[in-house]
Amino acid sequence: MSDIDIASIFGVFYVVSAVISFLGYFSDVGLAAALIQKKDDLTREDLVTTFTIQQFLVGLVSIISFLLSGRIADFYRLDSAGVYLLQALIISFFLSSLKTIPSVLLERRLEFHKLVIPNILETIGFYLVAVILAWRGFGISSFTAGVLVRAVVGLVAVYSIEPWRVGMGISKRVATRLLRFGVPFQINSFLALIKDDLLTVFLGKVLPFTEVGYIGWAKKWAEVPLRLVMDSVVRVAFPAFSRLQQDMTLLGRAIERTLFGLSVTIFPLTVVIATLVRPMIDVIPRYHKWEPALLSFYLFALSSVLACLSTPLTNALNAIGKIKITLWLMVLWTSLTWVVTVLFIRLFGFHGVSAALLFIASTLVIVVALVKRIVPFSFWRSIRVPTVGVCIMGLFPLAGRVVFGNGFVWNLLAITMGGILYIVFVWRFERNTLQVIIRDMQILLPWKQSR
Repeated sequence: MSDIDIASIFGVFYVVSAVISFLGYFSDVGLAAALIQKKDDLTREDLVTTFTIQQFLVGLVSIISFLLSGRIADFYRLDSAGVYLLQALIISFFLSSLKTIPSVLLERRLEFHKLVIPNILETIGFYLVAVILAWRGFGISSFTAGVLVRAVVGLVAVYSIEPWRVGMGISKRVATRLLRFGVPFQINSFLALIKDDLLTVFLGKVLPFTEVGYIGWAKKWAEVPLRLVMDSVVRVAFPAFSRLQQDMTLLGRAIERTLFGLSVTIFPLTVVIATLVRPMIDVIPRYHKWEPALLSFYLFALSSVLACLSTPLTNALNAIGKIKITLWLMVLWTSLTWVVTVLFIRLFGFHGVSAALLFIASTLVIVVALVKRIVPFSFWRSIRVPTVGVCIMGLFPLAGRVVFGNGFVWNLLAITMGGILYIVFVWRFERNTLQVIIRDMQILLPWKQSR
């Protein structure tokens, strides 16, 4: 199989996954977030009402999606393997919806050490099946089998960890109360869908799948630090911030620690990946096909650095019930995304997608200003040491590249030396903050909670 064929297959998976994400936003009205944000304890009535409404919507969307799968496939000129992938993702989407209530119960209790287990098992199951079948030459069908395995493994795992007695029924009183927060939250999420996933669907129509594959590859690897660190932190931050919404001073401190924790980890990880990606492409023969995507990778990497700082701030606004503010922010970002991306694609080709994202991510200053009006916290004090430290760290690979070129070994040595200096620098100036964060993380570990 040629390099172009591989990039095209990746592009198909990227676009079809975005189609399912788009459909998924019609299956929820923000009730899960409303349960997490709720100040009082959850009741059986809360859980049953949420589950009933969500499963009705999920079932309706799944049936409609199956009926329209042929037309969606025709729209993107997918072959039979592409249709099966689409249908597998619809089934996976339905099974994933069944995990909502157990997941909410775990998040409310901040038991993320348990919640991460299904995620790990899902990832292992997906990649194990997908890689083996891809190696055997099954192409797109390898993704089809992988998503089905991932869905089943995740569902079984989460109910094994947090059993929940499924029930059906709707309380009008409960539904009205939850929808008061859930509907604006879901509109916010729906705008995020239009901004991200629907844009990917659009790209699949206006750009060749090969170029969409370049975009998907660049974005995937550039956002590795976000997926490794930020996703988990933000998932903890929203319920944690929600528990602190009656004490703004304490909430401000929590925001500062969250920003520091994200910046102190994501900043250096981004530098490491950005330093090694070009040498890896030069060293690994099968990676040469991704060389056209390098510029997009670097732009996406810069965007992810800014995103790791704005996301916890918008989560804080949601957690204290300021959902309308984040709604207006999402309207702004969605409008800018479509206007600027379309313009930049015409100017810069497929690299315009990453350039537009970087431009929009720079609106971080607006988010900081809005949050500071409500919650007292210091943005610069939270990130100053990691920012200065990562600048010092980045000097080593830059100097090594000037002297030794793009050699993988020399770059690895340089980034290792820079990383050691970064750790020493941060520990020297933020030792107390690091110790507090480490202590807080240990509280979430199972062996600490069992004592």
